[in-house]
Amino acid sequence: MLSLSVTQRLELKGRAHALKPVVIIGNAGLTPAVLDEIERSLKSHDLMKIRVMSDDRELRATMLQEICEILKAGPVQHIGKILVIYRPLETPIAKAPKRPRGKPLTKKQLANRS
Repeated sequence: MLSLSVTQRLELKGRAHALKPVVIIGNAGLTPAVLDEIERSLKSHDLMKIRVMSDDRELRATMLQEICEILKAGPVQHIGKILVIYRPLETPIAKAPKRPRGKPLTKKQLANRS
């Protein structure tokens, strides 16, 4: 299981706020198919939300720990029926190329940018 510092968790909580749950765990619980789907999602998203339909808080906490141990992810947050987990991407995403340097921008162009 990946361990996160307090500052890392705070930053990740802020990033996760706007996210919607990607995977929903239903009444069948944490099945191999659900774990495979979470694994697939973690390959393209480093941070994700999971919704658990169970009303048992202890069961949800156990699921969070189990998911993080099996998939080598870090628990970020457990609030209500939402679990937030993080695992760094295996291959970093390439940055967009910078625009070619040409003539400097005019005052009018600079004013339009803000």
